[in-house]
Amino acid sequence: MRATTQELVERMKNGDRLALAKLMTIVENREPETAEIMSSIHGRGDSAIIGITGPPGAGKSTLLDALTTQLRSEGRSVGVVAVDPSSPFSGGAVLGDRIRMQKHFLDQEVFIRSLSARGNVGGLARASRDVARLLEAGGKDVVIVETVGVGQSELDIMRLADTVAVVLVPEAGDTVQAMKAGLLEIADIFVVNKADRDGAQKIKNELEQMLHLRPPDGWDVPVIMTVAVEGTGVAELVEALDTHREHLGASGLGDRRSAAGRHEEFLAVLRDEIGRRIQGAIEAGRLGPIIDRVEKGEVDPYGAALDAVGDPGIWSGMSGAGSEEPD
Repeated sequence: MRATTQELVERMKNGDRLALAKLMTIVENREPETAEIMSSIHGRGDSAIIGITGPPGAGKSTLLDALTTQLRSEGRSVGVVAVDPSSPFSGGAVLGDRIRMQKHFLDQEVFIRSLSARGNVGGLARASRDVARLLEAGGKDVVIVETVGVGQSELDIMRLADTVAVVLVPEAGDTVQAMKAGLLEIADIFVVNKADRDGAQKIKNELEQMLHLRPPDGWDVPVIMTVAVEGTGVAELVEALDTHREHLGASGLGDRRSAAGRHEEFLAVLRDEIGRRIQGAIEAGRLGPIIDRVEKGEVDPYGAALDAVGDPGIWSGMSGAGSEEPD
């Protein structure tokens, strides 16, 4: 017999990894129970949520592996949400967690989940937020979200993570110039990975010069040099992440970011719910007559939409989040 969502939530809170995985599958697939699950874990947990982003080839996955190793050496539990490019065939994650972070698979204090970006222009699937919240509710000390891409569209990660680390490599000088505004908005910490290569000091200097253009907000963005494959500089990165978290608490910026994130999350959930209700009305045939008139050109789409919104008969029987027509 299938466990209820509340049973799964209680099992997850007690450390059941299988229950956590099942809950993640439900929210990733946006099943009707998603709203109930997320409401039931609201306010639970106090994880440090870290965003790792940067252009392809920056070594983000290797850095993520080294970062997890360092955090575990300090006795902290870690949850990882790895957002991968979408497969054009299945829509699923192309890379997946099967080929990353292999040495952590047997560590019960590390939980890794790969998600597909599902074509999201910001590289951050909406389900990523919910999966991160589940890891937080499951008691992980640190939750790391690694995303694809970098740039203005990557601002989504700011609404989820407490601290965002932008990872670059010595060859990324053109990237820095092309994406200057986006990088300045996104980064709480810069990481120059593969710093054993030529040009590492040059890009570090460029980043530090660029940061003088950033409006002062009480936080001096550090530029950390790492060689992730060797673990070099990773302890310094963890120290910078911890320092930024302390700054968020002391300055009140953390509360303001959390409020902004909840605001965006509410609007996203609202859009999802409205979309579900529209789809439900279509499947139930309630929008059929209006759609037919639009297709025939008898009414313009704008006027038809306003008529539909004001017609309670179309939306009857559809109250409640994730409601479905009975089988």
